[in-house]
Amino acid sequence: MDEIYESLPKQTIFCIDMKSFYASCSARLLGLDPLTCYLAVVADTNRNGSVVLAATPKLKADFGIQTGSRLFEIPNDPRIHIVNAQMKTYLQTSVEITNFFNRYVPMECIHTYSVDESFLHTDGTERLWGDAETLAKRIKRDMFKEFGLTCAIGIGPNMLLAKLCLDVEAKKAGIAQWKFDDVKKKLWPLSPLSKMWGIGSRLEQRLHRIGVRTVGQLANYPLDQLEKKFGVIGNQLYYHAWGIDLSDLGTPMLEGQISFAKSQILLRDYDREGEIKHVILEICEEVARRARNEKKAGRTVRLGLGYSKSERRSGFYRSQTIAEPTNITMDIYEICMQLFKTHYNGETVRKIDISLSNVCDDTHTQLSLFDMSKPERKKLGYVMDQIRERYGADTLLRAVSYTKAGTAKHRSTLVGGHKA
Repeated sequence: MDEIYESLPKQTIFCIDMKSFYASCSARLLGLDPLTCYLAVVADTNRNGSVVLAATPKLKADFGIQTGSRLFEIPNDPRIHIVNAQMKTYLQTSVEITNFFNRYVPMECIHTYSVDESFLHTDGTERLWGDAETLAKRIKRDMFKEFGLTCAIGIGPNMLLAKLCLDVEAKKAGIAQWKFDDVKKKLWPLSPLSKMWGIGSRLEQRLHRIGVRTVGQLANYPLDQLEKKFGVIGNQLYYHAWGIDLSDLGTPMLEGQISFAKSQILLRDYDREGEIKHVILEICEEVARRARNEKKAGRTVRLGLGYSKSERRSGFYRSQTIAEPTNITMDIYEICMQLFKTHYNGETVRKIDISLSNVCDDTHTQLSLFDMSKPERKKLGYVMDQIRERYGADTLLRAVSYTKAGTAKHRSTLVGGHKA
């Protein structure tokens, strides 16, 4: 593998994560120090069961309040500030931080991975700012001076190692750098596998079934067998386990895993079958719309139901693959209903996940002799999308969205899933 390392492009990639970004922004708005104050950002301060979206480091350390905690779990302590999410402010700050990065590298060398995380390609800036560690320290210092915000920076020879360096080491150390020589010592012991960027819980379970539980075991598994079991994903998994990533800045880490998904934590427990079906239909509409926006269609539909804490079971996740790809809402809904009928037994539901995968270009879909209405139904979906894009997301809603169970009408008023 040393010969392969020698032949790879020599790059310097920064992966920058804003620490407790939402909570820190809210703290600064109140004139508080994000590092010393007790502050929680929640979805809605008027709902006792509202989810905690972010918490300052001191609140996490001293009171054990984490992202995902509930409002009623926060102690009644006068030192603790509880605020609503302000998504417009967070998004605007994220844009300002991107412009801040542009002082150090050209805009085309910046990839905004999420609201609070970015990649920077810093090659060619050494004469201006010094080596990678010097530049990282400068960015941290200048960011705190200008925005009052802190960050962690992982440095690597590609996006993959920069991200893994950030998650495994830099989030504790502040700044860390990994090179190919560090892969065996720092990356291979990584476990569980879901800590590896690009490996989700389902893929992790499949790897467990072949006896792979650490990145080192993945790196030493026969490549031909991985390719036989996982296809092109197996090839990428193998080389990623060796720290090799040839993707350009901003491209997906595992290209074969493209899917369209929507996950929603419900505002309350849903124990009526009809109400659960109403929300499933709304989410199918959103998943289908996302696929149509990318001119894609998929063959595999996955339904997941997360149960309330009052239930003994955590829920289920099941999928079904169809012969012809689709991005039609009612096609996806009918498959979800088949899965729902088979696996749902009357439990109280608090979370719903739906995804469309096994994706291809929508232009590749064929006319079915058994469903002559499909072209018209597909065309109708695109027309509805255009109307919503022009006049607003709540312009056209299904009737279920106006029932007590519906959530789409409320969500249309949110930014990024939360209050603006």
